[in-house]
Amino acid sequence: MGWVEDQIAEIERTGTTESVDINGMRVMLVRMTGAKSGNPRPVPLMRVERDGVYAAVASKGGAPKNPVWTNNLDAYPDVVVQDGTVSHDVRARSIDGEEHAEWWKLAVSVFPPYAEYQANTERTIPIYLLEPR
Repeated sequence: MGWVEDQIAEIERTGTTESVDINGMRVMLVRMTGAKSGNPRPVPLMRVERDGVYAAVASKGGAPKNPVWTNNLDAYPDVVVQDGTVSHDVRARSIDGEEHAEWWKLAVSVFPPYAEYQANTERTIPIYLLEPR
């Protein structure tokens, strides 16, 4: 998608995720490795954070399938999160059950459109926690 490439380019140009937003809300840049290619794949996502742990919400706008980047996190869970100008080495893990419910509430409080996205799809929108390693 062109707007994603534009956001990545702007973050790279300015050195900070604060130079872009989604609907006026902050983003983080998750630098991951492509599951098939093995190439670097930077992905801007909504910034959902609590106590140094970030959540990558795989909403894809409520589409019927998960975003491709979930395959990357499953194959290569060690990633880097850039938040502002600071980068953090983290490990991704998919969550479910009560842990998912707790983080889902936080995600919706940060980015209310997530609730609509969930209503538009039959899949449970995955959440990956990005925890310091």
